Amino acid sequence: MNDPLPIIADRLSRSRRLLFITGAGLSADSGLPTYRGIGGLYDDQKTEDGLPIEVALSGQVFRSRPALTWKYLAQIERACRGAGFNRGHAVIAEMESRFDVLVLTQNVDGLHRAAGSTEVINIHGDVHELRCVACPWRATAKSYDDLPALASTDPTAGDQVPRCPDCGAVIRPDVVLFGEMLDPDRIGRLQREVTRGFDAIFSVGTTSVFPYIAAPVLDGRRRGALTVEINPGPTEVSRAVEHKIAAGAAATLDALWALLKAA
Repeated sequence: MNDPLPIIADRLSRSRRLLFITGAGLSADSGLPTYRGIGGLYDDQKTEDGLPIEVALSGQVFRSRPALTWKYLAQIERACRGAGFNRGHAVIAEMESRFDVLVLTQNVDGLHRAAGSTEVINIHGDVHELRCVACPWRATAKSYDDLPALASTDPTAGDQVPRCPDCGAVIRPDVVLFGEMLDPDRIGRLQREVTRGFDAIFSVGTTSVFPYIAAPVLDGRRRGALTVEINPGPTEVSRAVEHKIAAGAAATLDALWALLKAA
């Protein structure tokens, strides 16, 4: 089979606006597990509390048992904390030197911004951004260990839920829990950007099972944009894209960027 990267690079040389849609497969090259959009800590097994992870991390359980949800949020944060951005993240950020680049990511790890990307729609939020459920208080946490309730290892400590320093209500990461609605501001921005159109759209490391993730790819193909998928396995958009590359994200993006810089 012929290598599609030179063809893609040639098309990109005449492009301006790029959209990268990224999922857990991109962060996998940073050592993060690829659990269905949050990161493979659990595969298909139940948590140690006997609940599927989708239930433990649901909005309904957070409202009724916030300490349980925080327990698993902390596990995810610790997994993200041990990882840095990889070459795939870096390439996407470096492409801003040549293109108008927008990133739409399902990942909550914050690695795109850490790599230097400036235009990011983190559609599911960021595990490092915290907000109060009752007042306007917001903060950024490099580590959940800085939150006293979660840092405690005393089994008699009782409430393991971090609370707002301003009003005392429960705080939470600014992420979309299972069963919750997406942030309307983020969705609104995505819709406006898609309406403007892109010259090229890349789907990287995502199975595209959510309609709002697949839709920009399908819209771009209808409009005649270059559409490329980089994912080892088949996905919901594999048959729709112009070029399907069944390979790892970081190595493929690095090779493509090398071709563009050499042209």
